[in-house]
Amino acid sequence: MLKQYTIGTLAKQAGVNVETVRYYQRRGLVPQPERPIGGIRRYSSVHVRRLRFIRQAQTLGFALEEVIDLLALEDGRHCREAERLGSSKLAIVRARVAQLRRVENALAALLDQCHSNTGKIRCPLIVAMEDTETDADSA
Repeated sequence: MLKQYTIGTLAKQAGVNVETVRYYQRRGLVPQPERPIGGIRRYSSVHVRRLRFIRQAQTLGFALEEVIDLLALEDGRHCREAERLGSSKLAIVRARVAQLRRVENALAALLDQCHSNTGKIRCPLIVAMEDTETDADSA
């Protein structure tokens, strides 16, 4: 016999909260089982796997709309399309990592200047942030 879950147990098994399950149902990501007359809905391990898939995809940086696209490919016969979506996400992640490295290097250099500051000049970190021209300033 297949294991069945209430919505609360389903949420716990999948590592999400009940409102998340309901939200995903409203968005069409997780099917809502029929409610028997006078009873409560029962969910299966299929629902648990689907919720875990959604959670894992979001952990990997996929937005909910992208998760919807991935779910459309879940039959396993669309590997090239899934690979394309994954490659696109990887390119975005790599660009963000490169940007974060630039920020890290700039911040480290400013903090090095702060460390060597003898107190006779203004804090280099504060000065750098004050002197940075923004798009709003140049408009």
